[in-house]
Amino acid sequence: MTLQEKYKPLIDLANYAGVSNFKVQEDGQVLRVSGTAPNTDIKQRLLDAYSSIDPGKRSGDLVLNIDVAGGEEIYYTVQPGDSLSKIAASQGGVTWQQIYETNRDQIKDPDKISPGQKLRIPRH
Repeated sequence: MTLQEKYKPLIDLANYAGVSNFKVQEDGQVLRVSGTAPNTDIKQRLLDAYSSIDPGKRSGDLVLNIDVAGGEEIYYTVQPGDSLSKIAASQGGVTWQQIYETNRDQIKDPDKISPGQKLRIPRH
């Protein structure tokens, strides 16, 4: 099975979801996928597709470089005593559920976040 066959669901999703400047390039034993997602939700869906194909991302055979249209993503570094609700309130216009959904790749339980975690804040 080639790497493009292995990651076909992710490639198909990117094509279907309208990722612009989309490129897929095999580089030895690594597949490099890049482009610009129209929003953070699409980027998260691509990350979820990657996680479902390679749980734990242990294969080391994919470099996924997806930007979000409209500039850089907003990040927040979790501080001691923070909760998703507290972070959402400080960001204005975003709910803790949206933060959780955007960061499902690194938050398994919304009640358990750790100081130092770098969370993506969805645009509203």
